[in-house]
Amino acid sequence: MTKIISTMETASFNGFLKTILYIIAFYYIFKFLAKLFLPVLAKKVVEKASQQFEQQQQQYQQQQQAQQKAQEKPREKKVVGEYVDFEEIE
Repeated sequence: MTKIISTMETASFNGFLKTILYIIAFYYIFKFLAKLFLPVLAKKVVEKASQQFEQQQQQYQQQQQAQQKAQEKPREKKVVGEYVDFEEIE
């Protein structure tokens, strides 16, 4: 049983300080990298959204033009006869 206890590591103050130091270092490195890369990522997201919006607008305009072309076809009028003025006789 004594062999098991001697191989186990116990918590130390130096280990605690190392852990805190690593956490702080990771935080500042992450913060620095975020300042570098987040604007680039945000710009790409906005550009992609803009492209999708433009594609939707083009599709909508094409649909509207197709509907207008379908409605512009002249309809044939039935020829019933000549127009005759009607005068009322009293």
